[in-house]
Amino acid sequence: MLDPLYQAVGWVLIQIHSGLTFLGLDPDSGWAWGLAIVLLTCLMRLILVPLFVKQMHTQRKMQDIQPKLLKVREKYKNDKQRQQQEMMKLYQESGTNPIMGCLPLLLQMPVFFALFSVLRSVAQGNAQYGFTQELVHSAQGALIFHAPLAAQFTSSAAELEQYGANPVMAKVIIALACVIMGTTTFLTMRQSMKRSAAQMAAMPDNPMVQSQKIMLYLAPAFGLFGLGMPIGVLLYWVTSNIWTMIQQHFLYRQHPAPGSPEAEAKSRKSRSVKGEEKQPEPVEQPKIERKQPKKQPRSKRGGGNPQNRH
Repeated sequence: MLDPLYQAVGWVLIQIHSGLTFLGLDPDSGWAWGLAIVLLTCLMRLILVPLFVKQMHTQRKMQDIQPKLLKVREKYKNDKQRQQQEMMKLYQESGTNPIMGCLPLLLQMPVFFALFSVLRSVAQGNAQYGFTQELVHSAQGALIFHAPLAAQFTSSAAELEQYGANPVMAKVIIALACVIMGTTTFLTMRQSMKRSAAQMAAMPDNPMVQSQKIMLYLAPAFGLFGLGMPIGVLLYWVTSNIWTMIQQHFLYRQHPAPGSPEAEAKSRKSRSVKGEEKQPEPVEQPKIERKQPKKQPRSKRGGGNPQNRH
């Protein structure tokens, strides 16, 4: 069922590899195949940026209506049908689609499985998904930091030696890649939770809080799953995590969460700018010169000839 997707991922990977070879990289090197995977990941994530922006706004809307959803659940806890109807009504009124909150992740997973299947096929020596037998041999022999592109931690020493790699060094590299994968996954989720902490703190009964905390502490366990993945897939996962951290940094900076220090600072800055624009410039008032009466001599102030005073 997913064969067309596998074919598409394999074709894009081959085209990127051909482009890097055209630029002068050795077609059989780990640099050519490793960079091809990195660029494939960046291309896919770039296409998904608009969906991630939509996801961010959807998650914030979901957080805003959480108190109302909790009230609906409590009010109609004995009537599931009415509860669903009222919840759907809230979603429609707020313009929220819960599916958008996880759509980018759902779209990434097929590409992840497709790349896993393509690299596994390469490791088995099968010329499919757009790969010729020559490309299969080229990818098999490509070493990424002494580890074959299609090798796994569970690969036998004989298989690793067949690829031209040192079995001990290859397993060390793969283990380090798994650690980096689990660490970047943890940091990505921690960054997301830290940004929404202000809103989450206002809703301690929100079930999303507990589920996110559980996922946060389970994130390093993803490194264990990496032991059964080709190092090419680990490279894809780590690249995707790094992209996510950079993307979240800039998106949250441009669209800070309501109630966060960044949002308050941005609001104060906006108010100050608007205040400066609205404040009229002071108009210089013309100076009024008051003419003071000239002082007269004492003789004149007496009112007549001084000789007539006698």
